[in-house]
Amino acid sequence: MEARGRWALICVLVVVGCLIALGPGASAGVTGDERLSSAQPQEQLNESDPQLNESDPQLDEGDQFEDADGVHIEVVLHENGSATFTVDYRFENTSADDWEALRDDVEANPDEYAAAELADWQEILEKGENETDREMELSNASLATDTSSTPRDMGHVEYSFTWSAFAHVELNRMEVDGALAGFTLVDDTTLQLFWPDEYVVRDVEPTPENPPEESVLWDGDGTEFSDGQPWLVLIENGESAADEPGDDVGPETPWLAVAGALGLLAVGAAVGWWLKRDDEPDVTGDAASNGSPPPQSTAPADAQRPPPELLSNEERVLDLLERRGGRIKQQEVVSELEWTEAKTSQVVGNLREADEIDVFRIGRENVLALPEEE
Repeated sequence: MEARGRWALICVLVVVGCLIALGPGASAGVTGDERLSSAQPQEQLNESDPQLNESDPQLDEGDQFEDADGVHIEVVLHENGSATFTVDYRFENTSADDWEALRDDVEANPDEYAAAELADWQEILEKGENETDREMELSNASLATDTSSTPRDMGHVEYSFTWSAFAHVELNRMEVDGALAGFTLVDDTTLQLFWPDEYVVRDVEPTPENPPEESVLWDGDGTEFSDGQPWLVLIENGESAADEPGDDVGPETPWLAVAGALGLLAVGAAVGWWLKRDDEPDVTGDAASNGSPPPQSTAPADAQRPPPELLSNEERVLDLLERRGGRIKQQEVVSELEWTEAKTSQVVGNLREADEIDVFRIGRENVLALPEEE
């Protein structure tokens, strides 16, 4: 028994000694390599992951061109209603290190800067879609740098893009009607709109800084846009750019229109008189000899009209105009005939080109009228 007790004591002492030699990590089941890994400095882990340390200070600042000394936004309208935007960020001191650093960074990362600008303008576009109920799109975005020396040395970062369906176009009328509802004209910022040569300004809000001859300009230092502004209405003037003053080009367009309308009225009156004469009964017959009046038609006027399915689209509009007393709003034509606005505009345009109706505006609505009503 004593021998077995001594051997048991020796075994216990050997086990305890091994545990002491291995250290406290052995009891937790951690190897030597794992302990070395867990002791690696945090700085070395950060250096192994470049995404934790690298950042672009220019693109992380929100407004990437907030240090610009001024911003000029130029908008060129096109006949299809789209517009080309050029946003010019201007920096006065081109010899400063800040401008040179920004210029170099923009030239090295143009796509990143253009994407950030596009995101800002996309928010404005979405508000414009809600305001106008038109589908719009931004495209052809680009960004470049430049310098100018007139009237003083300036650096430029120019961002340009195309905005589709920016203006509403109908017949000879183009209207900027709320596409920039989400845009704020701040200080040191100017907005200038240009349009095709064949259009002239009919109405503009708010009052621009310059006479609205070839463009309209608003300065953020003294202008604040309210709801629905800026609002611009353009009308096609119909004059040819090749007609120079002094050329013998005949009467002016308004007088030609008046003369044409009078001629149509005269022809219509003559045809009406001729048809009416042919329809008069022969008073030399028995009715005249008996002294009794000629028989009159008792059928209602609507019963004498042909069914709508036998009429062309243009004839249906003219028939509706006659039943409405010679004048009707274009939106009422859409509702009455259950047509789309696009189809109605096309039929109205055909009638207008054929001088069978006149189209004019009352407020913001198109009104159709028979020529004799005018």
